[in-house]
Amino acid sequence: MLRVATYNVRGLKDDRKALVRVIRALRPDVLCLQEAPRLPGWRRERRALARAAGLSVAAGGRVGGTAVLTAPAVRLLHGRGHRLRWFPGLEWRSIALAVVEKTVEKTVEKTVEKDRERYAVCSAHLDLQAGARLRHAAQIVALLERAAGEFGAAPVLAGDLNEIPGAPVWRLLGGRYTDCFTAVRGPAPRIGADGDEDRAGATFPARDPRVRIDAIFAGPGLTVVSYGGAAVPAEDLPAASDHRPVVAQIARTPSGQA
Repeated sequence: MLRVATYNVRGLKDDRKALVRVIRALRPDVLCLQEAPRLPGWRRERRALARAAGLSVAAGGRVGGTAVLTAPAVRLLHGRGHRLRWFPGLEWRSIALAVVEKTVEKTVEKTVEKDRERYAVCSAHLDLQAGARLRHAAQIVALLERAAGEFGAAPVLAGDLNEIPGAPVWRLLGGRYTDCFTAVRGPAPRIGADGDEDRAGATFPARDPRVRIDAIFAGPGLTVVSYGGAAVPAEDLPAASDHRPVVAQIARTPSGQA
């Protein structure tokens, strides 16, 4: 079972102590970041954030501002940043991709056995321009699934889609993967504006969330166990960033139930 979170941290321009409190409250095994530091000293800034949150930098380059951080509970098998196709006049986008392994205990016929589960986790931040978003989403799926196949891992995609549910990128990803929010959604939303059906799951803007543009998608062979936000004082969320984070607990689907 793996806890995956995604968080647009707005270049660490806000209250860093609040940001660290939010990240620690998420308790992620893997944290996907968008708008991670990119200015001179970006490596140092990312390492400092990771260290303060009890994590390590696993993947991501300067271009595009995406990164993946990992907790001590997982073992990093592969980590890298990958630049996406560049479109003239638009920001050069990238992904950060980490393949991790986590040891889990399973009870088989009253005997506790240890098993190693592998996940390929991708952090993405899509463009504001619709055509570029869709082309990049297709490219990302190909890169993620290639890495998952190479390492025998289950694919997980998380990030800031810059698009609301029902739009083309969501339809593309939803045709291949499971939207973790819709997989476990109960009668009342746990993220965004509680009680407002039209804003269920909203992640942006953090102070008064109105739209759901941040998401986690689980690949085939995975079951979404839980999905939600960070259990922190309400004032920490707008203080930490202009987005709200989300976290999903994902497990391998037992054989015969897939």
